[in-house]
Amino acid sequence: MKREQKISKKISTSTMAVVALMTAVLCVLAPFSIPVGPIPVSLATLGLYLAVIILGGKKATIVCLMYLLIGFVGLPVFSGFSGGPAKLVGPTGGYFLGYLLLTMIAGWFVDKLPRKRGMCLLGLVIGTAACYTVGTVWLAVQMELDFGAALMVGVVPFLVGDAMKIFVVVWCGPKIREQIFKATYRK
Repeated sequence: MKREQKISKKISTSTMAVVALMTAVLCVLAPFSIPVGPIPVSLATLGLYLAVIILGGKKATIVCLMYLLIGFVGLPVFSGFSGGPAKLVGPTGGYFLGYLLLTMIAGWFVDKLPRKRGMCLLGLVIGTAACYTVGTVWLAVQMELDFGAALMVGVVPFLVGDAMKIFVVVWCGPKIREQIFKATYRK
């Protein structure tokens, strides 16, 4: 019974609601995409960046896992309104795995230095680089490309867009986080 009380104290209803809300935001943003070769430009990374800045690493990773599970069971939450296990094991599957690394790495920076925008920016950049790396290796293997060709297909077209998303989130994310926590955790 004591263990259950500890768990219930750690996971409040408001925390579950905010995590569910961010999962919903990610599921709404991610399907919108622009085809650019085998890897579409989507708003999934924007949703993940927001989750990391607003919720921190652990909760953002839970958001990411929930998103991946929702897509895995077939709901159309992946780019182009697709879903299902085939999407996770296809050429873009490595980027989905990379999303988890992104939330964990960027989340570490945000958790340790939440008020330091420069460090949050660095965390998002390093997390995105980890996502790109795993995704590019996976893409190269799946499509039988050399690493350079996979970089040209799976990273280069996304650099400017992801940089813009990161700057927007680092600029406005802390303000959103503050407002959410004021509204959610009032005493």
